[in-house]
Amino acid sequence: MNKAEGYDLIIVLMVVALTCFGVVMVYSASSIMATKKFHDGFYFLKRQGIYAILGFAAMAFAMRVDYNFWRKAAVPILLGCLVLLLAVLIPGIGGSAGGSSRWIRLPGFSFQPSEFAKIAFIMYMAYSLDKKQDKVRFFSSGFLPYMVVLAVMLLLLLKQPDLGSSLTLGAVAMVMLFAAGTRLSYIFSMILLALPFLYYAVMHVDYRRRRIMAFLNPWEDPTNTGFQIIQSWIAVGTGGIFGQGLGEGKQKLFYLPEAHTDFIFSVVGEELGFIGIMVIASMFFLLVHRGIRVALYAEDNFGRSLAFGISTLIGLEAFVNIAVVTGIFPTKGLALPFISYGGSSLIITLFAVGILLNISSRVRVTQ
Repeated sequence: MNKAEGYDLIIVLMVVALTCFGVVMVYSASSIMATKKFHDGFYFLKRQGIYAILGFAAMAFAMRVDYNFWRKAAVPILLGCLVLLLAVLIPGIGGSAGGSSRWIRLPGFSFQPSEFAKIAFIMYMAYSLDKKQDKVRFFSSGFLPYMVVLAVMLLLLLKQPDLGSSLTLGAVAMVMLFAAGTRLSYIFSMILLALPFLYYAVMHVDYRRRRIMAFLNPWEDPTNTGFQIIQSWIAVGTGGIFGQGLGEGKQKLFYLPEAHTDFIFSVVGEELGFIGIMVIASMFFLLVHRGIRVALYAEDNFGRSLAFGISTLIGLEAFVNIAVVTGIFPTKGLALPFISYGGSSLIITLFAVGILLNISSRVRVTQ
């Protein structure tokens, strides 16, 4: 016997809790810096609060739109995304910061097309995998076309340059292809083929090479390339089991760079301790677990691939961010979903969760 379920309430609770917690942590991590730079300790809090409201509105909208709509819109959305990725590279349209051109600046705000690109590519993959489900095990018709589209998107992302989003997008593509039944030999062959290009992209770019060296031995240059990860370790280490208390962290006081963005998890560790870290990590695990459950019980292949891709993206970004903060992976700018400061990441991720919830409302559970 089959029955339709409502929205997955555990996903809703986890996402709302993580987002609200993120707004609090952004204020805790940024208030001193905002006071010095903008003479307003609430500067980042107010902006993140607005992003959260817009994100919840986007999530509510996506929850109410039949997910099959995105099947029809997948190709136009992907083409529009490619145009945006090209626009970023045009002087006067694309905005630059820290040597990267990743933003399109509009009056009053800016956004990162790379965040949109991740969801657009997942939609396209889900649409195409559903359309080609009988051909997915063949190289020329079921694997190579995806690699061509992926290569175009990666090339545009690397031109920004944005290696983190490139690696994330590539990993999500491989996982989705594996879940759809693509031969492992194709996936492993493509990974091996990509390794020389990855080596060149890392070792022939000075700042990336220095990051790798700092990852291998941060104490060799503790005041320069190794500074950020050392300060992150100090933050997490001084948090102990129960933490210093919310708002009581010291590393955010101009010691830890990017404390409210990429390294906000370090502030969580210092202020809420090992207990806080484990609670947040467990919430991400439960969220991804429920997302994969939605994928397993989706009523069609498109919904299954779409839910699996969204869940994989959220889980992968959270894992990589936590791994970077704790020194397991080399330093790379990648936001912690729902928690790090940033409008593009938060709004697009909440929009993607809305799609996931719409799929969850139509799963069919065998009793």
